[in-house]
Amino acid sequence: MSGSLKRKLKAFAWLGKFSISLPVALTTFTGYLISHGEFARGIFYPVLGVFLLASAASALNQLQELRTDLLMPRTRNRPLPSGRISKPEAWIFIFLFGISGLFVLYHFNGLLTSFLGMLNFVWYNGIYTPLKRKTAFAVVPGSVVGALPPLIGWVAAGGTMLSPVAFALGFFFFIGQIPHFWLLLLRFGHEYEQAGLKSLTSRLDNNQIRRLTFVWIVSTAVTAFILPAYYQFSYNASVIVLWVLSVALIVRFTGLLRPSKDDVEFRMSFILINVYYFFVMVILGLDVLI
Repeated sequence: MSGSLKRKLKAFAWLGKFSISLPVALTTFTGYLISHGEFARGIFYPVLGVFLLASAASALNQLQELRTDLLMPRTRNRPLPSGRISKPEAWIFIFLFGISGLFVLYHFNGLLTSFLGMLNFVWYNGIYTPLKRKTAFAVVPGSVVGALPPLIGWVAAGGTMLSPVAFALGFFFFIGQIPHFWLLLLRFGHEYEQAGLKSLTSRLDNNQIRRLTFVWIVSTAVTAFILPAYYQFSYNASVIVLWVLSVALIVRFTGLLRPSKDDVEFRMSFILINVYYFFVMVILGLDVLI
């Protein structure tokens, strides 16, 4: 593979935010596994469909926010503002990945699953993305995009959307999206302001945002705590490990309650909270498989 082709493929992977789209698809894996009760080869179809749609949505989001990305140091090196990917190339990527994702979901898992996939796409690009210019609280309705992928997996495996288990699982991932935003705000809030996006940094100081971030982290842990009230775990050990991890998450971030003029340790904090989500999915998966 030539160096130029390799760089181009890497740029397309960044355009589709594969590093984010894959974890999103893994929540679909979790929803399917819990709904079906055992591993089945059919699990790969909704996972693939969601991955393709998530990649298309990420690419469209970067087209929508091209001017904003040019104004922010954090984003100006993305494929579109840097010129590594042209607008026509981005549209081709969006079309191919979006249509392929919908086809996979419809062909292998039916109309309802493909509808939920399309709903997630529209919600992210048609509601959440424009809302970011209207309100600093766009992340709350925007977090619906975190709740739908596990629901897609649940429905693809034959589960009903009205199941309390599906609701509890989706609620965990819904709440879990929000601390990500507050961590970003602690680190890049002023850049959002400069780019014309609504940001609470214009109304709240650093310490207030730190405390608000902690509240949402505790809320995430609480939603994990209540999962056993809806989902019947096979092993008590799974519940204990889940609770221990949730307590550890809260303890780790208690430092946010201490007044500080410094930014939160952004990179490590972001890694830790994502590791927590990953291990929750691992616990849920192993409880089914073992």
